[in-house]
Amino acid sequence: MRRIRLSVAAVGSLAVVATANGTTVAQAAPPDPHIPVVCGDRRPSEPDPGSFGMQLDGTFRHPALTPPGEERHSFPGGAQDLFPKTKGYDPRSHLSGPVKVEAAYRGPEFTPDYFHSWQNVVDFKGRRYLFQYDRSEGRVYDVTDVRKVKVVEKLTRDDVDGDESRGNASWAPHDMWGASTIQWNRRLNAYVMVQSFEARRQVSELGDGVEKSKFHNPAGVAALRNRIALKGFKVYRLDGPRKRDWRLLATVTTDATAADPLKPDMTRPQQGSGSLDVPYYTGDRYMFIATAPRDSWGNTEVPTYLYSPGYQSWDMSDPAHPRKLGEWHLPGQVKGEEAAYRKNPRCGNQTSWNGARMPLFIPRPVERGGRYAFAAQGGFGFTVLDISDPARMRTVGHLDLPPSVGGTEADNVDVSQYAKTGMVYVSGYPLGEDCHEPYKEIFQVDVRDPARPRIVGALPRPVPPRGAGFTDYCQRGGSFGPKRSGYYTSPGNPPQGLLAYGFYNAGVQFFDVRDVRRPRIAGQFVPQAYSPRVPDWALGNQTHGTYVEWDRKIVWVFTNDGVYAVSSRKLIGEPNLGRPRTPFRNSWL
Repeated sequence: MRRIRLSVAAVGSLAVVATANGTTVAQAAPPDPHIPVVCGDRRPSEPDPGSFGMQLDGTFRHPALTPPGEERHSFPGGAQDLFPKTKGYDPRSHLSGPVKVEAAYRGPEFTPDYFHSWQNVVDFKGRRYLFQYDRSEGRVYDVTDVRKVKVVEKLTRDDVDGDESRGNASWAPHDMWGASTIQWNRRLNAYVMVQSFEARRQVSELGDGVEKSKFHNPAGVAALRNRIALKGFKVYRLDGPRKRDWRLLATVTTDATAADPLKPDMTRPQQGSGSLDVPYYTGDRYMFIATAPRDSWGNTEVPTYLYSPGYQSWDMSDPAHPRKLGEWHLPGQVKGEEAAYRKNPRCGNQTSWNGARMPLFIPRPVERGGRYAFAAQGGFGFTVLDISDPARMRTVGHLDLPPSVGGTEADNVDVSQYAKTGMVYVSGYPLGEDCHEPYKEIFQVDVRDPARPRIVGALPRPVPPRGAGFTDYCQRGGSFGPKRSGYYTSPGNPPQGLLAYGFYNAGVQFFDVRDVRRPRIAGQFVPQAYSPRVPDWALGNQTHGTYVEWDRKIVWVFTNDGVYAVSSRKLIGEPNLGRPRTPFRNSWL
């Protein structure tokens, strides 16, 4: 059945809906005033199964438009045909190019969370430690000897069934390990860790299906609005690698309605999203975070999330007393800006993530003369900001990216090549399995003129090495597409012309971009996609992260079944598998 496109204007508790043939009907609007209904219901239908799939030349044709969902989607010649004995996932690993696996650490001890994790590195007393964590589940590894990694701390809530409202030996009630930046602070002569605390994205109250989505589930929306939790960030001083070495300096809410951000009221719900993902902070004065500071920042179509985050800037001169400086959002993100929101072709599709997931991407800190920052905001596209005065961030240029629905459309900006070439690399990432969504390109964006950013190319689509037993990664099972190119919080500086991306079922992909006109794939390491240790719900989320120690020339690869250490003498340089020559302190290029 053809889906009718609608436009909507809210009238009291009803929505007046104009259909394509000019008739009008009235339907109940969501009782929550911050659920966007301005464009009605334009949720995509499932694509015709004959319109995508394997082609005669061995490549895969992606569907052009899909609704949200992460379930399996079989197709002729796909993973469920090729790998029936391993639940439709490739049991082999693959390697090509000048890439070497130095060590592999597999199993639960090296998998704090099967679906996703964050990472950081710290150095204490000549030894290097790697943090891997996601909320209540965390590990601290001694990675000084890359080939003899040891687990030195395990944090978990397994004994209380993961219930974050309950404390145990690892955590106080409602505490966790938020996505963090860790930098050396000269004033304190110590590491400072800033942890994000945000509204959960994986929730039971809402779902991708129509009836359980925020557009048709007022009870679920109300339950999330009424949940009491910190929405903001915590600041710690680190005097060692273990949790017992953390010392809390500040607890901060990003709720713009709070009387005092440094004294969050934990007896009532806080407004907005909290701080998302890894804050941008280099240990100096300024910090930038992604956040929706009020519930009214809610113009986003994703059915399981209530907020459309923009950005805040903070003065961290005294890490124990952060001070908010400014806020920025793109017109259309906030209640009352429906005229701007309606112009976005994703308006009403009840699928797209519109807003930031990561903080600003900054090639050079403001404290060191930096001026520009780059914003990736899902379906809202790519924006260049002038942050030379962090209290008054302003728009310099904007680029609407080609729609690629479903999945996340703009999430990461790699700025490592910007200083030399003026190019940045902008990408989203897949959310569906078996390539049941448009492919997520890594766009090469020319920002030499910051007021006029433009797409000038895209990185090549990875292909399996010869002898893999399949001709396209869509046949391997799981998600296929870019995640992120590591972190800005890594020790050392990346070499010019090399990008390393986690690519889900295509492992880690190394791109040679020295010739900006002819980027190429220089190597790849693809871990096996199936392990009986991994629960079925996480089998599709394979290589979901990379962390590069540029100083020791080691690429850590994080999967749903463990951690790998990878090197490449040709691409990165001679690896140091032992003690770092100098301790990691701060992150800047």
